[in-house]
Amino acid sequence: MAVLPITLGHDKILPMSFCPKKYILTVCICIPLLFSCKNQSVDSSSVKNTSNTQEILISLLQDETLSNESRFALANQIALNYLQTGKEIDLILFLTGYVKDHPNDEFNAYWLLMTAYAYQKDNADDIAELYFERIIRNYKDLIVDGESIHFRCLQNLVQISTSHTNRIEYFNQLITRFPEKVSKTELYVRLAKEYEELGDWNQVIKSYTLFLAQNDAGSIQIAGIPDAYERARNLIDFNNSPKDWTFNSLEELEYAVKNAISHYQYTKLDTYKSKVNFFAMSWRQDAEDKNAQETFSMKDYGWGNRIHYNAELDESSNENEAYLRTWGWSRYLTVWYFYFRKVNFPIDPEIHGRWEWAGIYFGDKL
Repeated sequence: MAVLPITLGHDKILPMSFCPKKYILTVCICIPLLFSCKNQSVDSSSVKNTSNTQEILISLLQDETLSNESRFALANQIALNYLQTGKEIDLILFLTGYVKDHPNDEFNAYWLLMTAYAYQKDNADDIAELYFERIIRNYKDLIVDGESIHFRCLQNLVQISTSHTNRIEYFNQLITRFPEKVSKTELYVRLAKEYEELGDWNQVIKSYTLFLAQNDAGSIQIAGIPDAYERARNLIDFNNSPKDWTFNSLEELEYAVKNAISHYQYTKLDTYKSKVNFFAMSWRQDAEDKNAQETFSMKDYGWGNRIHYNAELDESSNENEAYLRTWGWSRYLTVWYFYFRKVNFPIDPEIHGRWEWAGIYFGDKL
């Protein structure tokens, strides 16, 4: 693998050493910094001088007897001159033409990376994506400024690609090829989200399982996915459960709960509660709050009390969620709303779309 440590602050390209199989060069640009900077104004005399210099450099580059080290230095200086004068189109034409004319140049990945950045600077991410892809699929990796070119390409690709299938491939490459440079914990979550978009629920489960196995899964903050840990834990726990508390329809669930209350069958009522992440909390609490996790039996509050319920479900109920107002449970919190919801579990068609009693809200609705 060729190594190109890129440093700043040099006016010339200064070859540090040369070996037949490895080149170690110090060049005067840092690609990410270079392409993020705005073009500075250039006076006409400077442009003219640069143009004359370019003609000389391009002429020198035609010499077929040049060493690989000298050829790299000339091509890099030509590219730099185009950038300094704001001629991105000329830069792209030069670099793509150079790669076409020198298909065996071992630094072609470097030239194409510069090409991709030039397109990004011109807000042409769709074209830049093609070049980033071309680099990782067709060219050996290079080390630039101590960092892998393939790593840089993958970082850009996961940002600009709109294909779920491609993004899955990029995330997997980052995890397997550069585990020390990325947060595997975060990438497992992002993989799960991509698989979910494709409806590949077996891979969703696998990705979330790998995520939960990471030491920092419970504490990591992931931009755009604030509930990653809770979602993963709920999904995996539900997947591993018997799911034998679910009902075919909301009507069946509502009837069973009301019938148990009417006949004082509070032990049976307990069997209807979801066995995964069932909550009991006030309307202001978060369901993921540890204090919201239900640990009591319904008979602890049912025995000795006359429990009542509304004949109809609450008017705020809809096709996915429903609320049943009950009261008489406690002197201090007499009103309890039972929360029913439709099961969202596409991985198992027999369970997906059934209904479960998922929790209790204490007190009247806010």
